[in-house]
Parts: sequence; C-alpha cells; structure tokens
Amino acid sequence: MASSTAPSATASSTASCVTAVPGKYGNVPIDACNSQYNFNPTFAPAVAFSVIYALLTVVHVAQAFIYKKRYTWVIIMAALWETIAFVLHALGAHDQQNSGYATGWTLLFLLAPLWINGFVYMTFARTVYCYKPDHKVWKIAAVGMSKYFVWADVVTFIIQAVGGVMVVPGASANVIKIGIDVYMAGLGLQEFFILIFLSLMIVFNRDCLALERDGFMTRQNGFLHGWRGMLYTLYLVLGLISFRLFYRIAEFGGGVKPSNPVPFHEAYGYAMDALPMAICLLLLAVMHPGRLLTGPDADLPHMSRKEKKAAKQAKKQEKAQLKAQRNQLATGKSHVEMENFLGDSANTSAERLAEPQPYNGHMYNSVEQQPPRQAYAAQPYSDNRQTYQTHGYATDV
Repeated sequence: MASSTAPSATASSTASCVTAVPGKYGNVPIDACNSQYNFNPTFAPAVAFSVIYALLTVVHVAQAFIYKKRYTWVIIMAALWETIAFVLHALGAHDQQNSGYATGWTLLFLLAPLWINGFVYMTFARTVYCYKPDHKVWKIAAVGMSKYFVWADVVTFIIQAVGGVMVVPGASANVIKIGIDVYMAGLGLQEFFILIFLSLMIVFNRDCLALERDGFMTRQNGFLHGWRGMLYTLYLVLGLISFRLFYRIAEFGGGVKPSNPVPFHEAYGYAMDALPMAICLLLLAVMHPGRLLTGPDADLPHMSRKEKKAAKQAKKQEKAQLKAQRNQLATGKSHVEMENFLGDSANTSAERLAEPQPYNGHMYNSVEQQPPRQAYAAQPYSDNRQTYQTHGYATDV
C-alpha cells in the first residue's frame, strides 16, 4: 500500500518529483524522488516468507546429501536466492531509504525462479534417460536436451538480469522504460522455451504409455511413482512458473503508472510470485528426483576430470595423426599420378610377356606361342635340394 507520509515543506524539488523527508522506517510517498519502493513494504510477511524459504533450503540441502544428486545444487540456489531476497525485503521494510536492500530484493526476487526453471529442464532430461530405453525424445538425446535447454535458460537469465538492473530504484524514467521492455522480452523468451519443452514432455508421456501398452515397460501403479510421479510433478511446476510469468507480464506490461494497480500493491507479489515459487520448491522436495529416479540410468553419464582429460588428449592425438597423414599424402604422388604409375607398370609387364621367351633352346615370339604350363613343371635337381613350384615355374630353396 502507498505511504501516507506527506512531503516536507522544505523538501527540495524538481520538475518531476520532490525529495521528501523520511518518516518512520524511512517511509516516503511513492512518487518522491527518494522513494525506493512502489509500495510501503511490510515487515511481517517478509519475515514469514524468509522463514518458509529458509526451511525449504535446508530440506533441499539435506536431500542433496541423502540422495547424492549433485545437480540439485541448482534447486538449492533457487531456494537460497528466495531466502536472501525476503531477508533483504524484511530489512528494507525497516530501512526504506537503503537502496542496497531494495535493489538486492528486486533482483533476487525477479531472477530466482529461473533456477527452478533450469532444474526442471535438468530433471526431465534425467527422467528420459532413466525410463526411455533409447534415452531419446523426438530423436533428441537426453544429454543434448539437458544441455540445450539449460543454455536457453542461461540466455533468458542474462536478458532478464539486464532488464532487472535497469529498473532498480533511482534510475531515470527512460532507463526504467527500456529496462521493463528488456525484462519483458526475457519473460516472453522464457515462456517460449517452456512451451517447446512442454511439447517434448507430452511426446515422452505418449511414448511411455505406448511402451507400457506393448509390454516393453513395467507399469507402476499410482501417479506418485516412477516416470508418472516425476513427469506430473514437472507439469505442475512448469504451470506455476508460467502463472508467475503471466503475472509479471501483466505487472510490467501495463506500465508503472496509476492506471495499472498491480505494481503498487505488495500483496500481488506475494500471492502470484512468492507463494507459487514456494509451492514449486515444496513439490520438488516431496517428489524429489532422488526418490523417483533410481537404478543404473538414474543420472546422465558423467565423466570425471581425469576421463575428460584423457578423452581430450586422445582426440588431440587423433587430429595430429590425421594431419600427418594429409601432409604425407600432399608431399607424395597424387592419386592420379599413382594410377598412371600403376597403369604403366601393368603395361610394362604385358609387354615383357609379349617378348620372345626362351625354353629348351627355342624362342617363343608371343604369349600364345609359349608352351603349356606343364612345360614349366618342377624338375628335381641332381643335388637333392628341395624344390618348390610357384605359378608354374620351378623354384629351389
């Protein structure tokens, strides 16, 4: 809700705003030059959500150790950023002139859900690898799927971060407008990737049902087990993330002006952003991938640092060998030259066979006139050496 503190008569003023004398907890009107918030931040809800997110952070840290899932550091970062955001918001509620509190809360609150989004991408890729025999969806390998969509999440993170930095308190109206446009572009791009990802999830759902129907996959009863439990949890989480995205688009799409009430009421942020993201973290704790993704294919293939180094060295040696072979071919005879050489050799051999051949004191002028092969049969030598016959010609060793 807006502050009720009136500007001081001695306040300095400009053409667009006045600098008000802060009241209790640094409270000033939202249209004052030294206002850090679009509403009067309240302390109790911020503390409550700080505690909720802190508990969820502890739960996810404990599960990371219990289930030994290294990639869960991503969801831990989401919970931790939300916790820090609301700690800063609680501090800012009692020190509203502190721009550090306001800026930190704004950025962390806007960007923390992207960690949850990235965790969904990574978890679904591992679900595909765990349950699909070919480890693919739409000919997209699970390993590649994780890589591509995580990078897509990184791109949207950067775009939204740039926009979020531009809408912090103290920025000019033009900078804030550009920042809102950039941030909304990032929101739209995030939802675009979510829709593409959702199509892959639907195809995976259909494929698993077909595998169960044909007897290639054992059906597990209930919606809270196996691939169903994991997939349906991810459906819900993506739905909540999309709900939060639509709220943010409505908040910034209408502009930060009196005709758009959404940015000026703190309750909207709690109900349509903070609460849905807390539910996402709770769902992913109850339906944790460490419990639902088990077995030898429970995680994507991982190479140790030593294995990566060895593979890199082998690839480097292979490239060096190929390069050496190319250089050797380049310095030697070309393919055409070699063919000509072989052709000349064959012709020379034919010519030699056409020349008169001696046998028993007689000369045969052509191959056709030469005696039959029996004439070249091996004859024993008087010195009793072993005789071998090769291609009709007698050879002694």
